[in-house]
Amino acid sequence: AVEDGEGDGPKEPGPVERAEAATTAGSPASLSDLTALIGDRQKWVESHPKDAPSLAMLGTAYVEWARRSADTTYYARAEETLKRSLEVRPGERGNGEAWVGLAALANARHDFLAAKRWGETVKKQQPTTWSVYPVLIDAYTGLGDQKAATAATEKFGELRKGVPALARTAELYRGQGWREDALATAREAADRATQPAEKAEALHRLGELAWERGEPAEAVAQFDAALRTDAGHHTSLAGRARALVALERTDEALAAYQSALEKLPRPEYALELGELYESLGLDGDARTQYTALREMVAGAKRAGVDESLVLARFEADHGDPDEAVELLRGQWAKQHRSAAVADALGWALHRAGESEEGLEYAQRAADTGVRNASYAYHLGVIQRELADYGPARRNLEQAVRTNPAFSPLAAPLARQALEALGEPPPGGPGDMQPPPPPPSPEPKSEPKSEPKTEPEREAERGTEREAERETERKPKPEAPASSKAPAPAPAASKEAAAGSAAPAEGGASKSP
Repeated sequence: AVEDGEGDGPKEPGPVERAEAATTAGSPASLSDLTALIGDRQKWVESHPKDAPSLAMLGTAYVEWARRSADTTYYARAEETLKRSLEVRPGERGNGEAWVGLAALANARHDFLAAKRWGETVKKQQPTTWSVYPVLIDAYTGLGDQKAATAATEKFGELRKGVPALARTAELYRGQGWREDALATAREAADRATQPAEKAEALHRLGELAWERGEPAEAVAQFDAALRTDAGHHTSLAGRARALVALERTDEALAAYQSALEKLPRPEYALELGELYESLGLDGDARTQYTALREMVAGAKRAGVDESLVLARFEADHGDPDEAVELLRGQWAKQHRSAAVADALGWALHRAGESEEGLEYAQRAADTGVRNASYAYHLGVIQRELADYGPARRNLEQAVRTNPAFSPLAAPLARQALEALGEPPPGGPGDMQPPPPPPSPEPKSEPKSEPKTEPEREAERGTEREAERETERKPKPEAPASSKAPAPAPAASKEAAAGSAAPAEGGASKSP
């Protein structure tokens, strides 16, 4: 029997309620909760086709599902559903959430200019709608507009306190190279997160930060914690694989990469696994992954997703560098000028034999402040090619110091390049000291006189005594009339006066 009062407590929220709460808070929902929300909204709009807010929510959920599962076919569903929502109620009549959904869709497809246009439309009409600022942050970041991204992050923090704002702030600090601030803010976000998906995302961020600063063991621990919190956080599988490579736990790394690609088939993971195989001398397995990468990029293109950046990175190192340059110039023309695109374009130009032009882009990536070992490596190699050995050495040292195992292929090459450069040549601060003063001239020795005989010395003593008696016989001068007047200085001979005046007129006498 149930005693009185039992079962009267608040009902535990179900997956749909959890997903709605996460969406309302600006936090990620778990994949299982997101699946439940999509099913619930699909049923609802079938019987309520004119419910514009529900259509907007469903369309935005499709975007998130496609992003989190790498199933790009959902982007077309998202676009259709969001447009239906706007047909029922235009954005100008209060359906700003559908516009926000279209901005999120554009970001997911890497069309950052379109995302910026949709987002700024919402901001202009509804400046206090907090949900628009995360999509604007992503758009501005993709366009390389750090100033606008910073302003949007600050505005989001004003409108929406809590873990989502902390997460965005940590990412901002990370992109500017403020490692300590990024780490402190990311830790605060992880400590304050309560829902599993939100907590896993925060732990994943800590893992990424640990990996970037060259602490793979800490990175593995954070990625493992993220996966324990939310088993559906598949990006942590790839992060874990990357860190395991650095720890030389190669078999585990291979298994983790394969698991990540099964659950989240992204082309960048295929590139990483292919490079790992190549570093192990398994060229056939590497080619298999590179073929899979091309297929993923082609499939994404059919769904309207632009994966030119990852394809260009592959072409620059493993395919046709000229093709990489063409792809990345196209990105630059679209105003996609993030640090990642600048670095990739600089490296592709170098690989295509245009190191001088490549230097401009590689330097631009470094100038953003982001602490990325791969960027420093690329810049250092380009500078070495241009015989700018001092900066080349500094940047190569920074690469291996920042993250000694940043790539299974490139990290050993960075160390080899440093060894080839050797120690700095003689010069620099040591030779910038003033030369030592010339040695002082040897003093001229007086000519030695012949030793005097005893009669001569006795004659001299007699002459001196006679002079003393003559002095005593002279009258003494009278005292001055006024006792207040100072005693006159003894008269100096003309020769002494001339000798004392010379330094005052011409300064110190010159040494011979």
